[in-house]
Amino acid sequence: MDIIGTILWPLKWAVELLLVGWHLLWTAIGLDPAAGLTWVLSIVGLVLVVRAALIPLFIKQIKSQRKMLEIAPQMKKVQEKYKGKRDQASREAMSRETMELYKKHGTSPVSGCLPLLVQMPIFFALFSVLNDAQKSKAGVGPLNETLAVQFGDANLFGIAPLHTSMQAALAGNPVNWAVVVIAAIMVVLMCASQFITQLQIVSKNMSAETKASPQFKQQRILLYILPFVFLFSGFAFPLGVMFYWLTSNAWTMIQQFLVIRNMPTPGSDAAKAREERLARKGKLLTPNGDVISISEAPVEEKKTPTQRQQPMGKARAKKQQSNGQDNK
Repeated sequence: MDIIGTILWPLKWAVELLLVGWHLLWTAIGLDPAAGLTWVLSIVGLVLVVRAALIPLFIKQIKSQRKMLEIAPQMKKVQEKYKGKRDQASREAMSRETMELYKKHGTSPVSGCLPLLVQMPIFFALFSVLNDAQKSKAGVGPLNETLAVQFGDANLFGIAPLHTSMQAALAGNPVNWAVVVIAAIMVVLMCASQFITQLQIVSKNMSAETKASPQFKQQRILLYILPFVFLFSGFAFPLGVMFYWLTSNAWTMIQQFLVIRNMPTPGSDAAKAREERLARKGKLLTPNGDVISISEAPVEEKKTPTQRQQPMGKARAKKQQSNGQDNK
């Protein structure tokens, strides 16, 4: 067994356990164990469990990104301080001050990427298990040969084999139009969900400073490019794997909506909208991001509307000034 296989072995075993567990559950409810719908629902359940288990990592990633945004102005000052200085001493001093800044705020660029790196082998194991199962290949754990063959022979609605891709369906004689239509619908849904996910970030969850940066233009380009990835993958991937991607995309879209609504980027349109919603409920955000009642806030944090001053004529002003002098 190679190094990658050794690393993925326990992950694939856990994935197979979840897949077979969901299959047994649907079978116990009364669904046909050999039906394509039963296996599709098992795939959906598998993805939901895995993505739910990864929520803590996702939240950790969001918090790390927030801290990086908070120290961005200080990072810019450090960079400007050593701008144009290319000597070894200046580079070392800049690196030292940068690391001290990361240490002080308890974050680093790596901490924001670490959750993503942890997720990659898990999703690769998911893909590997589903891809092998659709070839009637037994897995490394609970997915034995009998279940693998059953999965590989499963047909959705009795007309669309889960192991068949749009490419294979079009190359068949005759063409399996059921697979082509189902795959085409799923490609459209995957592209749409990916586009909506990116659109939520670009339109609502970016601060004014970020929108003015060159990176924002790159993000706008990705908004239109990323969905096209599914045009190619949807053409080559079997239906079973596509159900996995579609479910995962739907989860990401909903998860992103909830994060933007409840944990928006400071200074973004979503953050302003959240503050307005809280204000209508008599609540406000503290500098630390906690939600408290306005009555619990310190006096200096309460926003009291200033009273409108009535216009005063010259005669009235002179009279008030005179009365003030008489009272002294």
